[in-house]
Amino acid sequence: MSLNKQYQAYQDNAVNTASGGELTLMLYNGCIKFIKQAIKDMNDKRFEAKNTNIQKAQNIIQELMITLDPSYEISGQMMPLYEYMQFQLKEGNVKNEAAFLEEVLGLITEFRDTWKEVIIKTRQKQYPQGASV
Repeated sequence: MSLNKQYQAYQDNAVNTASGGELTLMLYNGCIKFIKQAIKDMNDKRFEAKNTNIQKAQNIIQELMITLDPSYEISGQMMPLYEYMQFQLKEGNVKNEAAFLEEVLGLITEFRDTWKEVIIKTRQKQYPQGASV
């Protein structure tokens, strides 16, 4: 098996065995990756690649919006922030200004870091010995 196929198998296994919280963390990490790449593409004047990476980030945010559980009060506070991020990504894409993307990158990074802490604290309660992400 080639190295690329082995890596893909590893990734597939990671997704298939991940908890809901870990999947959300993966979505945040993917969104961060695509925004950073879009900023790089913008700076390198690779506009088609920039557009593709922004669309990938938007798709991830859309997935995060769809999976919000409305039974939690925090969901009502997160939805407008996700909508704002979507708007800022669109504006950054249309106006070709990295500042819009950098703002979203900061917000999504904060969400990711907070989510990671939630996972760690939850694991520490469930498994008091050696919880980490």
